[in-house]
Amino acid sequence: MKVLVVGSGGREHVICWKLAQSSRVDELYCAPGNGGIASVAKCVDIKATEIDKLVDFAKQGQFDLVFVAPEDPLALGLVDKLEAEGIRAFGPRAN
Repeated sequence: MKVLVVGSGGREHVICWKLAQSSRVDELYCAPGNGGIASVAKCVDIKATEIDKLVDFAKQGQFDLVFVAPEDPLALGLVDKLEAEGIRAFGPRAN
Protein backbone atom coordinates (compact mmCIF):
# COMPACT_ATOMS: atom_id res chain seq x y z
CA MET A 1 0.00 0.00 0.00
CA LYS A 2 1.24 3.50 -0.85
CA VAL A 3 0.40 6.02 1.89
CA LEU A 4 0.72 9.80 2.17
CA VAL A 5 0.58 11.46 5.58
CA VAL A 6 -0.12 15.20 5.65
CA GLY A 7 1.56 17.28 8.36
CA SER A 8 4.87 18.05 9.99
CA GLY A 9 4.48 17.85 13.75
CA GLY A 10 5.01 15.30 16.48
CA ARG A 11 1.59 13.74 15.89
CA GLU A 12 2.45 13.10 12.25
CA HIS A 13 5.87 11.77 13.24
CA VAL A 14 4.27 9.12 15.45
CA ILE A 15 1.72 8.25 12.74
CA CYS A 16 4.50 7.81 10.17
CA TRP A 17 6.65 5.86 12.61
CA LYS A 18 3.83 3.41 13.27
CA LEU A 19 2.76 3.13 9.61
CA ALA A 20 6.37 2.39 8.64
CA GLN A 21 6.23 -0.69 10.87
CA SER A 22 3.27 -2.16 8.98
CA SER A 23 3.97 -4.94 6.53
CA ARG A 24 1.00 -3.63 4.50
CA VAL A 25 2.70 -0.27 3.79
CA ASP A 26 5.14 -0.52 0.89
CA GLU A 27 5.75 3.20 0.32
CA LEU A 28 5.34 6.00 2.86
CA TYR A 29 5.44 9.72 2.11
CA CYS A 30 4.83 12.77 4.27
CA ALA A 31 4.03 16.32 3.18
CA PRO A 32 5.79 18.39 4.28
CA GLY A 33 7.27 16.23 7.02
CA ASN A 34 10.31 17.15 9.14
CA GLY A 35 13.79 15.89 9.93
CA GLY A 36 12.56 13.17 12.26
CA ILE A 37 9.87 11.98 9.86
CA ALA A 38 12.50 11.79 7.10
CA SER A 39 14.02 8.80 8.92
CA VAL A 40 10.87 6.71 8.27
CA ALA A 41 9.16 8.34 5.26
CA LYS A 42 10.02 10.27 2.13
CA CYS A 43 9.28 13.95 2.77
CA VAL A 44 7.64 16.04 0.05
CA ASP A 45 7.96 19.84 -0.09
CA ILE A 46 4.24 20.68 -0.10
CA LYS A 47 2.71 22.61 2.80
CA ALA A 48 -0.25 21.06 4.60
CA THR A 49 -2.40 24.03 3.59
CA GLU A 50 -1.60 23.78 -0.14
CA ILE A 51 -4.76 21.79 -0.76
CA ASP A 52 -4.75 21.77 -4.58
CA LYS A 53 -1.07 20.76 -4.70
CA LEU A 54 -1.68 17.93 -2.24
CA VAL A 55 -4.66 16.64 -4.24
CA ASP A 56 -2.63 16.80 -7.47
CA PHE A 57 0.31 15.00 -5.83
CA ALA A 58 -1.98 12.29 -4.44
CA LYS A 59 -3.59 11.79 -7.87
CA GLN A 60 -0.30 11.69 -9.76
CA GLY A 61 1.30 9.43 -7.16
CA GLN A 62 -1.64 7.03 -7.19
CA PHE A 63 -1.75 6.80 -3.40
CA ASP A 64 -3.93 4.13 -1.83
CA LEU A 65 -4.56 6.24 1.27
CA VAL A 66 -3.96 9.80 2.41
CA PHE A 67 -3.91 10.34 6.19
CA VAL A 68 -4.70 13.95 7.08
CA ALA A 69 -3.75 14.83 10.66
CA PRO A 70 -3.49 18.64 11.12
CA GLU A 71 -6.60 20.71 11.75
CA ASP A 72 -5.95 23.38 9.09
CA PRO A 73 -6.09 21.13 6.01
CA LEU A 74 -9.07 19.31 7.52
CA ALA A 75 -10.95 22.60 7.96
CA LEU A 76 -9.95 23.65 4.43
CA GLY A 77 -11.66 20.53 3.07
CA LEU A 78 -8.70 18.39 2.04
CA VAL A 79 -10.49 15.12 2.83
CA ASP A 80 -13.55 16.28 0.87
CA LYS A 81 -11.45 17.15 -2.17
CA LEU A 82 -9.47 13.92 -2.06
CA GLU A 83 -12.63 11.84 -1.85
CA ALA A 84 -14.18 13.84 -4.71
CA GLU A 85 -11.20 12.69 -6.81
CA GLY A 86 -11.70 9.05 -5.78
CA ILE A 87 -8.77 8.99 -3.36
CA ARG A 88 -9.29 7.25 -0.01
CA ALA A 89 -8.60 9.65 2.82
CA PHE A 90 -8.54 9.29 6.59
CA GLY A 91 -9.79 12.29 8.54
CA PRO A 92 -13.02 14.18 9.11
CA ARG A 93 -14.66 16.15 6.34
CA ALA A 94 -14.84 19.94 6.57
CA ASN A 95 -18.48 19.95 7.61
